[in-house]
Amino acid sequence: MFIRFIILLMMFSFSASASLLSEQGVPAQYMQTTEDAAIWAQVGDEVVNVGNIRAGQIIAVVPIKADYYEFRFGFGTGFIDKEHLEPVQGKQRVEDSLGDLNKPLSNQNLITWKDTPVYNAPSSGSAPFGTLSDNLRYPILNKLKDRLNQTWFQIRIGNRLAWVSSLDAQEDSGLPILTYHHILRDEENTRFRHTSTTTSVRAFSNQMTWLRDQGYTTLTLYQVEGYVRNKINLPARAVAITFDDGLKSVSRYAYPILKEYGFNATAFIISSRIKRHPQKWDPKSLQFMSVSELKGIQDVFDVQSHTHFLHRVDANKHPILLSRSYHVILFDFQRSRRDLTQFNPHVLYLSYPFGAYNDSAVKAANDAGFHLAVTTVKGKVKPGDNPFLLKRLYILRTDSLETMSRLISNQPQG
Repeated sequence: MFIRFIILLMMFSFSASASLLSEQGVPAQYMQTTEDAAIWAQVGDEVVNVGNIRAGQIIAVVPIKADYYEFRFGFGTGFIDKEHLEPVQGKQRVEDSLGDLNKPLSNQNLITWKDTPVYNAPSSGSAPFGTLSDNLRYPILNKLKDRLNQTWFQIRIGNRLAWVSSLDAQEDSGLPILTYHHILRDEENTRFRHTSTTTSVRAFSNQMTWLRDQGYTTLTLYQVEGYVRNKINLPARAVAITFDDGLKSVSRYAYPILKEYGFNATAFIISSRIKRHPQKWDPKSLQFMSVSELKGIQDVFDVQSHTHFLHRVDANKHPILLSRSYHVILFDFQRSRRDLTQFNPHVLYLSYPFGAYNDSAVKAANDAGFHLAVTTVKGKVKPGDNPFLLKRLYILRTDSLETMSRLISNQPQG
């Protein structure tokens, strides 16, 4: 986890730089492709082929001591083989009349579901610049409509302005963060069958199988933070999985299913309820994970905060957080972060208890050192969202896979 965190910090610091420079401080220079050239970039945790650039195109690259050059690709770095490039011939220059190359990227992305053509102008009759590969999120600079009322997305690749038709790509409707709590086998669930926060092992397994079969990548909240803050490139088919409370059923049932599929997830833990020793399994009660159980699931689960003592309700069944002072909330948040460092030195994310929050809670979350906080408000996460009021989605035990597909797919949420 620590290595992954450092990699993400490196990615954040690079993409936030104002200009593309090599590690020696050499500025980017314009080069021309001599043939159609494959391009690569880091997307999520992997470096993958992200498309190609056609022969004769000019891009800004950074010469480095390797077999490839680096260039700006979305919110990160792209790579292109040196053999495919040569110095720009004569007085040829990049045509920059299409817009301002220094314009900051917007909070909008396009999504590719296939290999997607990229053009030098907002017209399918213009010269092709190259392609973007299937399964990418890519930042949009601007949108316009042509004479036929067709929408075009303006993007930037290697300090070049280029265009993608909305017939070939969609606007990104947001990233789904899924919420779970308790998981039980149908035959042992006699007490929580009508509780919306309890799902069945069968339903959860089917849902994870669907995600795997559809080619989804599971994201850490470090990556979600990068997405919200426009810092990293992510795939189109991506989802974050979260479990609130830290119940024993998570280690018993969810962990092996997620591990089998190579998925990761986030466990929001109520730090005051961690048990010293594992309890004997009892499906009729709400049992919490022990220290050893939490440590045993950390190859799949990232441990984050669900508060310390604030996960309670008052006599009127209202979350007590809503009646506590800013200083009480701040102390609780800080205590939770401190107690959870035995599992994770980077406790940076919070789930509000029962989804309850107010201005004091939001301020305390920020002042306590959290980077993001999630709610139970239904919806998807979008770049530029308030990082302390992120929405999530519930997939219920009774929901069909068609319902899940509709919720997770790239459709606007009502």
